[in-house]
Amino acid sequence: MLPRPEIVVKPSGEIEVIRPASLVERGSWALFDFAGTIFSMNIITLFFPVWIATELGAGTHGYALASSLCSVLVILTMPVFGAISDERRRRKSWVIWLTLLSAVATLALGPIGRSGSDRNTMIMLALLAFVVANYAHQVALPFYNAMMAELVPAGERGRLSGLGTAMGYVGSIVGVLLITPFFNDTIPGLGHLSAGVMSLLRQIPFSGVPDRISTFVPTALLSLAASVPLFLFCRDHLALPRSQWPKLSITRPFREIGAALRDSRKHPGLLRFLITTYFYQDAIGTTISFMAIYTVSVMGFAKGAEVTLFLILTIPSIFGAALIGWLSDRFGPKRTMMAVLLLWTATALAITLVRSQAWFWGLGAILGFIFGGVRTTERPLLLTLVPDVEAGRYFGLLVLSARAAAIAGPLVWALVVDLIMKDSDPAVSYRVAMGSLTLFMAVAAWLLRGVPDLRDGHKVATQVA
Repeated sequence: MLPRPEIVVKPSGEIEVIRPASLVERGSWALFDFAGTIFSMNIITLFFPVWIATELGAGTHGYALASSLCSVLVILTMPVFGAISDERRRRKSWVIWLTLLSAVATLALGPIGRSGSDRNTMIMLALLAFVVANYAHQVALPFYNAMMAELVPAGERGRLSGLGTAMGYVGSIVGVLLITPFFNDTIPGLGHLSAGVMSLLRQIPFSGVPDRISTFVPTALLSLAASVPLFLFCRDHLALPRSQWPKLSITRPFREIGAALRDSRKHPGLLRFLITTYFYQDAIGTTISFMAIYTVSVMGFAKGAEVTLFLILTIPSIFGAALIGWLSDRFGPKRTMMAVLLLWTATALAITLVRSQAWFWGLGAILGFIFGGVRTTERPLLLTLVPDVEAGRYFGLLVLSARAAAIAGPLVWALVVDLIMKDSDPAVSYRVAMGSLTLFMAVAAWLLRGVPDLRDGHKVATQVA
């Protein structure tokens, strides 16, 4: 049995970790980021959106509506789940069951794609499976994030968060390297052995031919396998026994969240930070969802080349996440996030203007380097603003903000591309849609100025908007 961390819960609700969790437990926690980005890269960013929008002909509006529906479901259910988690001080079981649900729904994309159903039926079933898979993936994240408060002292949270984010980008690369052969039917570096290895891999159900459908089942299996260490080695160290669980109420969590929002002065800066997250999550989430289509339709990359592009541009993200985590502990998560948001805004704006693929590569590398910076600084920054034992509900509020943004972002994109500029050249309408996202990020940077700069529970400086 792994040694437990030494934890003290103060009357204020703050968790003080005197002795951190074991290296195995911390590493297993960080590895869940690795597992999650295998799903998000291959399903949300690369293979599913292009398959559903272009190969099945559903257009970007179909994918956008599915993403928005997923966000609505998260908004409706997350307050209840987050409150239950806090009341029982249990996070791990939520992560396990939601991860399993996401894996099953992702697995279902394989038989749906091979079903031979008519086009409209296949589109509806595929979008439904995607909504379930993405919903479960998104709802698992706040419970996973809340586990961090019990693993390391407050002054080390930035580095642990950065480690998780870096592991996530490693997962993106590994996931693409291992899954792309199911799409293009070749394994780089194996030479004449490639065909033999691929013949074995093709035995995986619903992955028998080189296309995007063949990537779905292997992605689900790989992501689930990488989640197993958290299932086995991470624990809820402050979990209440069943006899102490409060009586379950469906309406109470919504009343409590309403009260928390009304009484936001209790946690200075919390409401403003949640609004800040809405704007930057709008930009980031929509970029992730539509960048693959953008690279093919606007920048002229050959079909399938977007996979190589994303793979290479993810490498800087690993080093960026680790460095930004260190900077967060050194200078504070607020100042570090501010620098990330400003650089993100400038780089994304430049991407909408360039026409050269060489410039796109260079700017993409910069964006990749800082892309994980928001997630790296977001977790420790929120934990400076709220009591640690209530982290579940406040990370849940963070997800609500992100999901509200995820409703607006894809709809804004669809509004620009499919309605306002439907008669324009796609290269122009996509640039305008991408450019609109930089405005959201700039607003986020402005709002962040008014969030208190707190480290280790002590106010460093406060700017009032």
